[in-house]
Amino acid sequence: MATLILPGEWVKNWEKSGKHEFVQLCKRLTEKIDDGCQIKDIQAALYELCCQGVQGNLKLDLIASVLCEMMELRDDMASILADVFSVLDLETVALEEKHKRDHYIQLVGSCLIFVPDAILKERLDPETLESLGLIKQAHQFNQKIVKIKTKLFYKQQKFNLLREENEGYAKLITELGQDLSGSITSHVVLESIKSLIGCFNLDPNRVLDIILEVYESRSDQDDFFLSLIKSYMCEALTLCHILGFKFKFYQEPNEETPKSLYHIAAALLHYNLIELEDLYVHLLPLDSAIVEEHKLVISEAKQIARKLVMVVVPSDKSEDKEKEKEKEEEKIAQPPDNQKLGLLEALLGIGDWRHAQSIMDQMPSFYATSHKSIALALCQLLHLTVEPLYRAVGLPKGARGCVMHPLKSERAPKPAASFEDLRRETFSMLGYLGPHLAHDPILFAKIVRLGKAFMKEYQCSESLDVEDKTETLLSCFLSIADQVLLPSLSLMECNACMSEELWGFFKLFPYHHRYRLYGQWKNETYSSHPLLVKVKAHTVEGARYIMKRLTKENVKQSGRQIGKLSHSNPTILFDYMLSQIQWYDNLISPVVDSLKYLTSLNYDVLAYCIIEALANPEKEKMKHDDTTISSWLQSLASLCGAVFRKYPIELAGLLQYVTNQLKAGKSFDLLILKEVVQKMAGIEVTDEMTSEQLEAMTGGEQLKAEGGYFGQIRNTKKSSQRLKDVLLDHELALPLCVLMVQQRNGVVFLESGDKDLKLVGHLYDQCHDTLVQFGGFLASNLSTEDYIKRVPPIDVLCNQFHTPHDAAFFLSRPMYAHQISSKYDELKKAEKGNRQQQKVQKYVAACEQVMTPVHEAVMSLHPARVWEDLRPQFYATFWSLTMYDLAVPHAAYEREINKLKTQIKAIDENPEIPMNKKKKEKERCTALQEKLQEEEKKQQEHVQRVLHRLKLEKDKWLMTKSTKNETITKFLQLCLFPRCIFSSIDAVYCARFVELVHQQMTPNFCTLLCYDRVFSAIIYTVASCTENESHRYGRFLCCMLETVTRWHSDRAVYEKECGNYPGFLTILRASGFDGGQQANPLDYENFRHVVHKWHYMLTKASVHCLETGDYTHIRNILIVLIKILPCYPKVLNLGQALEYRVHKICVKEKEKRPDLYALAMGYSGRLKSQKVRMVPENEFHHKEPPARNVTPANQQNGPGSTGKPAAAATMKGEDGFSEDGDRGKDKSQTTKLVNKANAAAAKVTTSNGNGALNSIKSLKERDDKEKSAKEKKEKKEKTAGGTPDTKAEARREKLREERAAAAKDERALREGKEKTPKADRDKVKAEEKSKDDKTTKAGNGESAEPCRERDAAKESKSKDKGDRSAAAGCLKSPLARSDVADTERDHKRRKLDSHSSPSHSSSVKLICHLHSSPQDNSNDPKESASKHHLNYNSVKRSKSRERELEKNELENALGRCKEKKEEKERKERKRDVGASSEREASLEPKRRKDENGTNSSKNSQCGGESPCDSPLSMEKEKNKRSKSSSKEKGDSLKPERMSVRGKKESRHDKDKSEKKEKRDSSGGKEEKKHHKSSDKHR
Repeated sequence: MATLILPGEWVKNWEKSGKHEFVQLCKRLTEKIDDGCQIKDIQAALYELCCQGVQGNLKLDLIASVLCEMMELRDDMASILADVFSVLDLETVALEEKHKRDHYIQLVGSCLIFVPDAILKERLDPETLESLGLIKQAHQFNQKIVKIKTKLFYKQQKFNLLREENEGYAKLITELGQDLSGSITSHVVLESIKSLIGCFNLDPNRVLDIILEVYESRSDQDDFFLSLIKSYMCEALTLCHILGFKFKFYQEPNEETPKSLYHIAAALLHYNLIELEDLYVHLLPLDSAIVEEHKLVISEAKQIARKLVMVVVPSDKSEDKEKEKEKEEEKIAQPPDNQKLGLLEALLGIGDWRHAQSIMDQMPSFYATSHKSIALALCQLLHLTVEPLYRAVGLPKGARGCVMHPLKSERAPKPAASFEDLRRETFSMLGYLGPHLAHDPILFAKIVRLGKAFMKEYQCSESLDVEDKTETLLSCFLSIADQVLLPSLSLMECNACMSEELWGFFKLFPYHHRYRLYGQWKNETYSSHPLLVKVKAHTVEGARYIMKRLTKENVKQSGRQIGKLSHSNPTILFDYMLSQIQWYDNLISPVVDSLKYLTSLNYDVLAYCIIEALANPEKEKMKHDDTTISSWLQSLASLCGAVFRKYPIELAGLLQYVTNQLKAGKSFDLLILKEVVQKMAGIEVTDEMTSEQLEAMTGGEQLKAEGGYFGQIRNTKKSSQRLKDVLLDHELALPLCVLMVQQRNGVVFLESGDKDLKLVGHLYDQCHDTLVQFGGFLASNLSTEDYIKRVPPIDVLCNQFHTPHDAAFFLSRPMYAHQISSKYDELKKAEKGNRQQQKVQKYVAACEQVMTPVHEAVMSLHPARVWEDLRPQFYATFWSLTMYDLAVPHAAYEREINKLKTQIKAIDENPEIPMNKKKKEKERCTALQEKLQEEEKKQQEHVQRVLHRLKLEKDKWLMTKSTKNETITKFLQLCLFPRCIFSSIDAVYCARFVELVHQQMTPNFCTLLCYDRVFSAIIYTVASCTENESHRYGRFLCCMLETVTRWHSDRAVYEKECGNYPGFLTILRASGFDGGQQANPLDYENFRHVVHKWHYMLTKASVHCLETGDYTHIRNILIVLIKILPCYPKVLNLGQALEYRVHKICVKEKEKRPDLYALAMGYSGRLKSQKVRMVPENEFHHKEPPARNVTPANQQNGPGSTGKPAAAATMKGEDGFSEDGDRGKDKSQTTKLVNKANAAAAKVTTSNGNGALNSIKSLKERDDKEKSAKEKKEKKEKTAGGTPDTKAEARREKLREERAAAAKDERALREGKEKTPKADRDKVKAEEKSKDDKTTKAGNGESAEPCRERDAAKESKSKDKGDRSAAAGCLKSPLARSDVADTERDHKRRKLDSHSSPSHSSSVKLICHLHSSPQDNSNDPKESASKHHLNYNSVKRSKSRERELEKNELENALGRCKEKKEEKERKERKRDVGASSEREASLEPKRRKDENGTNSSKNSQCGGESPCDSPLSMEKEKNKRSKSSSKEKGDSLKPERMSVRGKKESRHDKDKSEKKEKRDSSGGKEEKKHHKSSDKHR
């Protein structure tokens, strides 16, 4: 009771000013009420005033006086005040403070004067009235009120309705029941009825009821009775009440409302004689009951679906309970019939769609049409609506159809005459009908055919106005298909005809419209209708039943069941089948075979379901280990390939899905495209091809199909045509290619992320293989015009689409072939000439016209400096040709033709084959045989033309001003390496192209250098390959090795194919010919040495990769080794070295990485089977023994020697004998120590094929001793010269030292110690620099007195031993080309120019160099040597042979010591520089003969040395290098850690080594003299 209007100040000053203010307030509020405001404000003011009195704040008499004044303000003020008293009455009754109640009674009592008693009796409580004295007793007052209310509201007056005369009603019935066929009208009858009412005093309402009863019995006379009622009726509400009373009578439980009553009610509604709202309230059941019923039906449907889907094994008790519930439900009485639905049916029957729609809007969706009678009535109305339009555009030719009689009512929906008329009411009716169109298949077919006719018209529309209208209609038809047609199909029972009819309509939609419809159908439609919920559950149950029993044996029976189930609910069925296939991939084959009973619509739905399953975001496309693609994705990909090939399913959606995934940077789904192309086009992509298959792939398309693949995939013509058509129609060919090319690098740089390297490689391979496969399909299936139209020029592909060059040429290559072929045909037709020469000329002209723009386009692909070494013509020729252009696989053609002949013979000999089938098969084989022969002939002519073209072009391929090295580098970098790993065919092509360029005698192309670069550095290439690229790279190496092996195996073949070819020209530089160069072909024996070196380099690279421990290195090198196994290894010791490493891999990776273990085991087994074909090294390449057994280590095949007779002369300088004595002495001492290390390495070499590695420890210990001895000797020689006594003593101590060292080495060998050689390039360079500085200082401090004779003798021995030491050093170092090797070669070259070794038959320097251009000879010799150095090493030596050699060496040394030193020294002093030059000239023929060995490859590095260089400057440079090189060779074998014992021995043996060297020097002088005389004699 808060005060809102009456302030507290007014109450305090009531008598002074408060009363006046309140009265004024009430007057103002009263005026507002008159203006239309509410009365609440005045009531609130009075209420607050009275509350003040009740609470005791104001005197009651003052309040009563004010209230009395208020009565004058309004006439109804007493009623307003009574309302306020009524509110206060209710409030004060509940209060505990009795004084407030007393104040209230007193206040009301004081107001009785101006408030009437009657008003208070209406408003106040009886107890209050009793307290006020207005009534005597409250109880009696209440009873009286009840009696009055009962009399007023519940008692009716009784009337005698039949008090009228019965004769009047009889005449009325007779009048209404008379025959109305004549001229009797409702007006005449109405006049009679009026007369009867007046005459017999009839009740008008009763008369109206009788009229309705007669109308109900004569419902066919609508026009008569409706006009009669319309004329008779005075109020619509009276008629509605009478009808409601009639409906009320039939609402009893067991009563059924007659249809005639529904009819008259519908007719009255239709003609607006009554209102639907007035009648609707009289009908049962209530709308709330209908909603509850609908919810109950939905819940029951979901419960049934849950029971069917869930696998539950119920107990007996639960089964009993369910049965009891079912019985109880059956006992429940049926509810009364639904009068609203009956009225709705009647309205639909007469065509009153407006009122029917209003009734259906009051009910839940599709509740009304879920009743079959309503659905059929609505279908009938739709029949009448669409009949004229259907007759005009939808009726098939030859069909007549049933005649439909239109409705008589003019107010019924008008029939549609055009598609635009359908928007008026037809589409709305179909929307209300929903899935229940299934009740009328005929109407279903009509709607579908109308949609088909509209789509044909829509596709032909062009004008904008028409297009806007048709777009609206298109959306309407799509809505009808989504909400009506597809749900209705689900409720039909196995109606395949309806499915095919619907496909005729749907196939006119784009696939994305269809797939959207299928998605709605599958994911939303089944959850919106109770019936569809049940249907879905039953479909899943049926699918589960079929899939459990599906096998290869019962495919036919199961296929029929699947077909029946799929006609109505394909989405649910296929969803379940695909889920099973993803788990069990062995179901793919029987499922594909069982799908042959599906309809066309079902096939399209299957395509959608597959795409949806592939795009499922909840499924991971990688396995949990993140290294392989998930099995479910592989299963679906296999299913795609099989299904799309076997059945005519549209591919556009699937291909677009793959394209979209590629655009999103996801390459997993390329597996699908790969399977589809493989199955539909018969094009396989595999790196496991046999040699026969690979050979067949180089032929024509027919040969590829017959012999190029693992499986004979026949009948792919139709499927490949379908695939081609889809790609062309939807313009997906080029986008897919470009996206795959871009994604190939995106896999590595964008998509990889945190993915495992193995998975990244697999995805890269999958992307690349799919590109090759897809490109091959386009090349073989697209016509020339289609291909040229879609593939842009090469420069556009590379520059605008950022396509790598290998892929760009791969896509453009077929285009060039097509263009050349077309141009060639045009030229042939223009000038008819049958001579072969004319044809070849025309072909060359066609090539020039087509390829000239290409030559210009490729200029933009690389920087300008590239074209300084290669010409664009050569570059484009390499990339535009294929194996089909280079060679004809005659053996493959012959093999396939023989197979066909065998098949024909087998067919003839098989008596079980029927004659007609025999004839058919024989005709097929014969036709195929003829095709192969024709294809072979065609390819033969083509290859001849191509070879003639190449012969004409070869002189323009390579730039004569460029160096061979740069030319080969660019060729390898831009041509050979990118293409050899592109595909297996390209790998073979690259090897054959190199051979072809060699055979064509291409100027400025060094074949030997090209092969050397390919074989010498494969580590980085192998390490950077993926798994499939390793297969291709291995195949490329195998083909290259095949060519090399063929040349290596037969001298005649080598002389024929390589002897006089420019690719094998070498430069021979003799020591006696100052600065002269002569180009000669590499002889056969030296080529064999080179091949051995290549084999060694392959072994070295393989061992390196196997020992890295890296997964990729090991896997790739094993794959490469497996591929090149037919040609490598051929040398026994190299094979043993590989076998040992592979065995270690097998042992190490057995538990860790099973895939590597499997690879290694497979290679190990094959390697062992190849052992019988391996040969010892001396059989692989011939080695001549030296003239005398001075350095027997050079005769052995160990890792410490080169194993070649001319190996000691690999490097040759142009210096004479002008070196001073001190330098010669220093060189002699250095090389002797290196030779000792080399001899020790030879002694401890074992025969297990790994001698170089097993003897490293012993080599290092021996080297340490000799280095210490050298240092001591240098110090000693600086202080004083040696005496004869001290020399003899030194020789004896040296012999003892060597025997002790040999014994120690043998013990180390027995202990089986092994250490893998490792070298660091930076460390070697640093050591080389420091050693060079030390050597220079030592040389400057020595005596400058010349001793030519002694120096020459020392150099003779140091040369032999130095060569062996260099070979051992090369074996130790894993660096194929290094600065160390460069220094060693310069050192050897200087010593060879100074003096020739008597242990060799020649001193000629052999340099592999092309002599085609003078510019080549002006290169820096150091650069050339570093790039072209070819290192030859042997690997094996038997233990017994080593001991024998050691013994012979010691005996020879003792024999030399016994000769007279004085005589030798006197004779040697007499020799001058001129005599030395003569001796060198006399030995030149012999050296040339013997030196044509492996030196050619080593010296090929120096082929660019300029003959114009200053001899003096070259001499100084070589002298400087010789010191550092000699010392470095000895130090290169120094072990990282030296034992204490080895250090002591090295310090103790310094004096011994000094004496030994002096003795050897004296012996060498005698040998030189002997050889000089023998040379002169010869």
